[in-house]
Amino acid sequence: MSAVSPDPVRSLSERLAAQAGARDRTGAFPHEPLASLHAAGLIGLTVPERLGGGGAGLAQAARVVGALGAGDPAVALVLAMTLLQHGLIHRDGTPWPHALADAVGREAAVRGALINALRVEPDLGTPARGGLPCTLARRDGEGWRITGRKIYSTGAPGLAYGLVFARTDEAEPRVGNLLVPMSAPGLRIEETWDHLGLRASGSHDVVFEDVFVPGPHAVDLRRPEAWRRPDPWQQAWSCALLAALYDGVAQAAQAWFGQFLHARVPGSLGAPLASLPRFHEAVGENARLLSVNARLVASLAAETDAGRPPAPQEAGFVKLTVTENAIQAVQRVTELCGNAALSRHHPLERHLRDVLCARIHWPQGDAVRIAAGRAALGV
Repeated sequence: MSAVSPDPVRSLSERLAAQAGARDRTGAFPHEPLASLHAAGLIGLTVPERLGGGGAGLAQAARVVGALGAGDPAVALVLAMTLLQHGLIHRDGTPWPHALADAVGREAAVRGALINALRVEPDLGTPARGGLPCTLARRDGEGWRITGRKIYSTGAPGLAYGLVFARTDEAEPRVGNLLVPMSAPGLRIEETWDHLGLRASGSHDVVFEDVFVPGPHAVDLRRPEAWRRPDPWQQAWSCALLAALYDGVAQAAQAWFGQFLHARVPGSLGAPLASLPRFHEAVGENARLLSVNARLVASLAAETDAGRPPAPQEAGFVKLTVTENAIQAVQRVTELCGNAALSRHHPLERHLRDVLCARIHWPQGDAVRIAAGRAALGV
């Protein structure tokens, strides 16, 4: 499958944007839009060509996620999580059994099968901050049985697979990922997602009650201490895709603001707001931030595609800087628009709610700064 040209992606983004407000109001999961992404070859974009996928690297994946994020970031987030996993599991040196990785890749390319990592738990929070997961995998013959609960499981109603982070019941527990078909007996989705932003992302709870998976589906089990160091590849892919997504939200807000300024003609002025230097400066400042964002994401993606992912700390800097720039840009537009910005008749209030979700996605700002400070001080 050849690489996807930007024009179909832009067209898809426009179609997503037309219905994004309705999905935001109801929180309905975007099954139909995701089917459209599959028809365009985007679900399998980062699957190797030998498996029927697009063979794209991080740079192209980030461009696609950013463009779709401008249309509907909830849909783009579900796609980003699948692109991320396929960007990682088909690399040389992956711990995955090759036959299993190939099978999951073919399913993504051929039938649009989605996959996401299910990691966060009610008591633990994100395992990236340390601690053992409560979700338990116990031996059952040649396979495993999984019991536990995962929260904030993005894309849950549409996933074919969940990559479940669990600990084993062995005398010396191992921790890691087990690939679980979402149709497995004993697995259920509880529709708990009712958040401020990204409302159509279907980030519900997933409950596992003695769910059986075959032995080879334990794709990456390690001693707990082996998970303490972030993987540069995973960090680069995750940070670049999330940065691109939220930059897309800011791009949409900036575009709407431009249209608003040209259309709004106050009676006291007798000319469009776009004629005022105050707004020239504001739009120019946002353009500066978004230009910096584009260069940061492109640089991170290019280094990674060249086989030289930067240190995890630097990828975290990119995610943090790009997303804070995006938030600042949307907030500036909101402040200058006045009441129109917060009216549900316009998309800007949704862009504001959506872009603020950037602060929740790992790595969060405090974690990035603390890790950098400790490294700088040698403590």
